[in-house]
Amino acid sequence: MGKPNLKLVTPAIINGPDASRNPPKRRRNRELRSREYLTQVEVDRLIVAAGENHYAHRDSTMILVAFRHGLRAAELVALQWHAIDFNRAEIHIARVKGSASSTHPLTGRELRMLRRLQREQAPQSSFVFTSERGTPFATGGFRKMVARLGVSAGLDFPVHPHMLRHACGYALANRGTDTLTIQKYLGHRNIQHTVRYTELSPARFRNLWQD
Repeated sequence: MGKPNLKLVTPAIINGPDASRNPPKRRRNRELRSREYLTQVEVDRLIVAAGENHYAHRDSTMILVAFRHGLRAAELVALQWHAIDFNRAEIHIARVKGSASSTHPLTGRELRMLRRLQREQAPQSSFVFTSERGTPFATGGFRKMVARLGVSAGLDFPVHPHMLRHACGYALANRGTDTLTIQKYLGHRNIQHTVRYTELSPARFRNLWQD
């Protein structure tokens, strides 16, 4: 009995050395979560969760500083001690991706946390945030840490570091901060990148109803 006619078809999944030619498409962040920012309450929950880590003080300081100053992961891990002026209570923010650098004031809470981190850092380093080996903290390591903290904090959506930067913008908008100030604070060259925060802020609708 002869063999039936066979038809060659292209496999849906390619394994082996040719698999890299057709990698699975990465889903966009907005497809994985309902919003791309954290509320201040959620940031506080991350800080509390960081307090349970082995390097609790370092990790909670990283979350607070990233949030308060709208830092990208690359900006946070590149931060060095010479950028912090304890006497003037200021921090120089060296932006990346073409954003404008600036100098921000530091609150008392931040100063206390940073002073303690510097005092307890071992081995000493020119970088503010270091690993247990004394090397500068890696962006990938921070990304994994934030994701784990999101789970520990009980947040029901995946969390990534850039949500802390967006959280800063929305927190400032909710405080009634004007768009131009937020633009300068976050280092946006184009104000259209800043408008998203004020557009979604409920602050502009307050007092529309009086009863």
